[in-house]
Amino acid sequence: MSVWDDLDLLLDSPSSLTVTSSARGTVKDKPNLKVEDDVSALRKAIEGVGTTEKTLIEVLTQRSNAQRQLIAKAYEKATGRTLVADLEGDTHGDFEDLLVALVTPPDVYDCHEVIKAIKGAGTTESTLTEIFASRSNRQIKAMSEAYLAETGRSMIHDLQSEVSGDYGKALFILAEGKRDESTNVDAAKAKADAKALYEAGEKKWGTDEGKFIDILCHRSIPQLRQTLVEYKNISKKTLQDSIESEMSGDLEKLLVAVVKCVKNVPAYLAERLFKSMKGLGTTESTLTRILVSRSEIDLLDIRAEYKKLFGCSLYSQLESEVSGSYGDTLKHLCGQED
Repeated sequence: MSVWDDLDLLLDSPSSLTVTSSARGTVKDKPNLKVEDDVSALRKAIEGVGTTEKTLIEVLTQRSNAQRQLIAKAYEKATGRTLVADLEGDTHGDFEDLLVALVTPPDVYDCHEVIKAIKGAGTTESTLTEIFASRSNRQIKAMSEAYLAETGRSMIHDLQSEVSGDYGKALFILAEGKRDESTNVDAAKAKADAKALYEAGEKKWGTDEGKFIDILCHRSIPQLRQTLVEYKNISKKTLQDSIESEMSGDLEKLLVAVVKCVKNVPAYLAERLFKSMKGLGTTESTLTRILVSRSEIDLLDIRAEYKKLFGCSLYSQLESEVSGSYGDTLKHLCGQED
């Protein structure tokens, strides 16, 4: 039985999509932060002969993002150069991307990831799917504002010129960041929605994708959880099973991601981490994005889900899959198992 089929505990479990505290992160504010000391340590590491990676890693992974912003400001004041530019000039490859990600504010970082996913030849749908399925309304709004500030264009407008079809339709709704946020569950509506989904998929020849998109992209998390339970009562299959058998391509992947995130964002992201390391080669961009963007939100939960799903710790998996300064930085962010 997969983690995704078990709906018994679903209705009472917390959701990272609605949580606002950072209690489940691995990275916390450093007590008694001494910005000046950090700036001089970074300068020594960067300006000296050969870069001292160890210092960069220790300073940047053991401060919260808000603290890194203070350090970056003071760094620029002291040197007349931005910390990002100096990191880019002094490090390279995945390690550079990771350090730059750490000193970027979270909303701006998400926005840069979206820009990377839609520009250039071909669109990276998997990145867009992961971001828009797993972010809260608040995060999506902040990302949109950052996007407008960076590019002078609206994020939705740029997405519309890059993605189309039913996948596009679903993505645009998610990218508006307007999912219902009420915590009240309307049981009758959950039953009606479950029935509508059943009739739009399993029960008819051909699938009414629009119905799935409408319900899954608009309803609140608690409401959808109740709907998943009702759906299984009617259909005897989980909604995820139905989507996987009725749909294909990017739309299927997006709606499955939404259903997984409704159930359990950390488990969804643990699975993404696992897939980015298994098989030939490692997808570093995914590792970097998830470990950086969740380090102050729910990385402790992701670690716990990873162990439950795959039987080994995320830390030990990183140890065997990534090396060098890049690997060390990721391991610092992940933190050792207790």
